Amino acid sequence: MHNKVVFHAMKALRGFGFPLLRFNFRGAGRSQGAHDGGRGEMDDVRSALDWLDREFRLPIVFAGFSFGASVGLRACCPDARVVALIALGTPAVDQGRTFRYRFLESCAKPKLFISGRADEFGPPGVLEEIVERAAKPKALVRIEGNHYFAGHIDEMRQAIEPWIRKTLTVGGGL
Repeated sequence: MHNKVVFHAMKALRGFGFPLLRFNFRGAGRSQGAHDGGRGEMDDVRSALDWLDREFRLPIVFAGFSFGASVGLRACCPDARVVALIALGTPAVDQGRTFRYRFLESCAKPKLFISGRADEFGPPGVLEEIVERAAKPKALVRIEGNHYFAGHIDEMRQAIEPWIRKTLTVGGGL
């Protein structure tokens, strides 16, 4: 919740006047519970969506980093309250496993994927294949840097801002 990627994504979205909510998944930081391999964490995302909906009654743009991107995409694609998705450092490989994200093939919401060219969890070719199979509209931006965009946080943020502006305009407004 307090890493540079999440903080700067929040700053980029704040510039558009969106209400923002950052949270830790169960068992992370000072949150209660224990890591649940993504199952319970999807409930964490759904609870966050419920809170945002109750508090603001506005369309929701989801942005998540790494594990948060993976879990958030799964929870938010079928949720009608979420109108656009931003996935930062989407993990495509980890500990010898390759993730395919087949559910994205039917997720017609605008999707932005941003990944470092040297991202050890999103190697060249693997993430491109995931994005290629995903339903339109979609965009993949590769910038310099590793999984944490080390030394390239500004470029990550600069990739978010025009995409949001375009999505707001082309999509008829959020």
